[in-house]
Amino acid sequence: MSDSYRQIIGRYALYDEIASGGMATVHIGRLLGAVGFSRTVAIKRLHPHFAKDPEFVSMFVDEARVAARIRHPNVVPTLDVVQTEDELFLVMEYVQGESLSRLNRRASRTGGPASVRLVTSALVGVLHGLHAAHNAKNEDGKPLGIVHRDVSPQNVLVGVDGVARVFDFGIAKAAGRLQTTREGQLKGKLAYMAPEQLAGGQVGPATDVYAAAVVLWEALAGERLFVAENEALLLNKVLKGAQHPPSSLNAKVPTELDEIVMDALAIHPGSRPASARAFAVKLESVVPIASATEVGEWVEELATEALRRRASRVSEIEAASKDIEQSDEVTTRYSNEPPWVDEAERRSRADSQMSSISVAASPRRNLGKSWPVAAVLVALALGAGVAMLVIRPGVGDDNAAPALREPADDASGERRKPVLPLGAATAPATTATASVAATASVAATASVAATATIVVPRRVPLGSPPPTPPQPKVKPDCSDPFYYDKGIKRIRAECAN
Repeated sequence: MSDSYRQIIGRYALYDEIASGGMATVHIGRLLGAVGFSRTVAIKRLHPHFAKDPEFVSMFVDEARVAARIRHPNVVPTLDVVQTEDELFLVMEYVQGESLSRLNRRASRTGGPASVRLVTSALVGVLHGLHAAHNAKNEDGKPLGIVHRDVSPQNVLVGVDGVARVFDFGIAKAAGRLQTTREGQLKGKLAYMAPEQLAGGQVGPATDVYAAAVVLWEALAGERLFVAENEALLLNKVLKGAQHPPSSLNAKVPTELDEIVMDALAIHPGSRPASARAFAVKLESVVPIASATEVGEWVEELATEALRRRASRVSEIEAASKDIEQSDEVTTRYSNEPPWVDEAERRSRADSQMSSISVAASPRRNLGKSWPVAAVLVALALGAGVAMLVIRPGVGDDNAAPALREPADDASGERRKPVLPLGAATAPATTATASVAATASVAATASVAATATIVVPRRVPLGSPPPTPPQPKVKPDCSDPFYYDKGIKRIRAECAN
């Protein structure tokens, strides 16, 4: 099963495609962490032509970094951004659920629009997530001014836990900047763009409020709000604004809800609700909000087969990831570096990452077999350390190997010449000592290394007098070896021999 992944990107294994769009495809992924830690994630794989454009990559990474500041239950967290030489990947939290676009289609196939309570509850969650994004702040407490710019049914995920989440922050802004500045035109989901966004004007929270209103209108009505044969006609319809409330296609939509939705679809931003949260509060005031359990059951009912198949596949992937963590493919050349890092540094960091992953992925059962090798290496290291201490110049005492001592200052303040101990050899003796020490270190065994004690000779401080050389012994005068002790004749000790 380990060969079922498509490729390894940085710390992640890329698996099956679960969704696709004009800018990217979404895959199941698996984080291959150290010490056995792993996690299932969703990986958005941008189409290669985006990753090859340095300007787009720079803007995308910047926006993804900003989006990571959003922390809210109704927002899918952005976990990581991975760039290879040819592609760009956005790593997000994996949520067991289905996109609102697919839920809408399946609801239409099974008898018309979905329940007013259920879809309204889902959009209320999305609006709270958008409000959190609009009010996100940086580390210094300053507003980041985040605007999604691409709120659509494809970017709303409703989980089996009954929580609706919005995702894909940052991608639309980077794409919009690039396309507007380079081509002078807009590309993307025109049917969900606010008039001011299409006109190239200033965008803000009201832009996302408008897009959320379009999403809610379509979920309530069971039809697309703006449909045209080509982009020019579609653009014209969007600029004219919505002409009919959702109740025109779904009689179950109450009049109060119609009014709130149409207010949020106003052409002028100032006529819309003041914020995404204000929009959500208005919806909650006219529609009894469904519980998370009800929403989760609705998702499971509409997407039973898809959810079952995906859950089974995730279980297979999680079971197979253990084999991948121990394989050589984890040591991939891909690195998780921003686009401004040069190639030399990228390769250097990639090599470092490969080494660390290889060590972390090694099976623990092999550690017990390698202790003899480790013991020999420790012995060699200790032996080399002893050799360096023995031949190190300027360190030693009377019992140390012959070496040049540090010159001391005499009474006149002048530096003395280096002093050699009496009887000491010069360079040949030092070389011989080093050779013996090196030979001894190579021959050392693990048991010797375990019991070896390294004695570091004391350093002779500057200014201290040189050590007094040993004086030759004077032969005692034994011409008269006897002496008298209280009348007893005794032989002198030094003359006993």
